Amino acid sequence: MRVRPGWVLKTALLFGLIVANYDAIPSSNTRLTHFDTLIVLGTPCTMEGRPTPEQRERVLEGVREWRAGVAPRMIVTGAAAHNRFVEADCMKHLAVEQGVPAEDVIEENQAMDTIQNIWFSHILMEKHGWRSAEVVSSPSHLPRTALILEHYRFAWRTRAARWPPEYTREHVGRIFWGEMKQCWAIQQHGFGHNRWLPGS
Repeated sequence: MRVRPGWVLKTALLFGLIVANYDAIPSSNTRLTHFDTLIVLGTPCTMEGRPTPEQRERVLEGVREWRAGVAPRMIVTGAAAHNRFVEADCMKHLAVEQGVPAEDVIEENQAMDTIQNIWFSHILMEKHGWRSAEVVSSPSHLPRTALILEHYRFAWRTRAARWPPEYTREHVGRIFWGEMKQCWAIQQHGFGHNRWLPGS
């Protein structure tokens, strides 16, 4: 089958636009280097109730930032969105195992997706009078998270966790491409109406 040069050019241009759009999404709205809290975004636990590789790396990055004094506490956020285990429970257990005092790890256990992660974490922030947060997640997840954070007025920046060493380059590439396409669709069409997203 003969491939038309025009089709190849259009595909390459669209790919370039999607990548450039993804790379241009801001990673913060502030120059702060210290924050009232960290927010560590959830991802599923294993079927045995232990952290998955990505969940583990997100929590470990949060612990490193806590140890570095970036914030005095962390919110771990996520409900039982994919199995019977509450993500925030698994995450808190790991953070405490790593030496973070239990009182410095606040569980948010209602959120079923990223939009709700930020919504319910923001409610906790308002309850405590916190006005700034560093948000920790997997590298590919942060641009979409930033598009959500842009709907809020508190000071924020994102922080990338490390990729699990178990992941191959091909697997990471597939994850990135999926997030790039989601961000492209959001910026072209918006989030649509969502009760958990201010201004949507």
